Amino acid sequence: MFFRDRKEEFLAHYHRRSNVESAFSMMKRKQGTFLRSRNSVAQVNELICKVLVHNICVLIPEIFESGIQVDFESLAEDELMCKTLP
Repeated sequence: MFFRDRKEEFLAHYHRRSNVESAFSMMKRKQGTFLRSRNSVAQVNELICKVLVHNICVLIPEIFESGIQVDFESLAEDELMCKTLP
């Protein structure tokens, strides 16, 4: 038995799996349980967007609760994905 023989390794693996299952559950509760796109490429893009939205929705409250100051004006244009207009 893996649990009995290597308990520490099992618990580390189980903790990672528990975090993933929790994230999937949160995404399903907020954004629904199915994809609306029909073809596989669109489904992959939709899923990536759902994961991005989930990450943003989790990150924003953490920024405020932790008191992190984010100054987007001071970021170099190379660090941003798009260029700002003059």
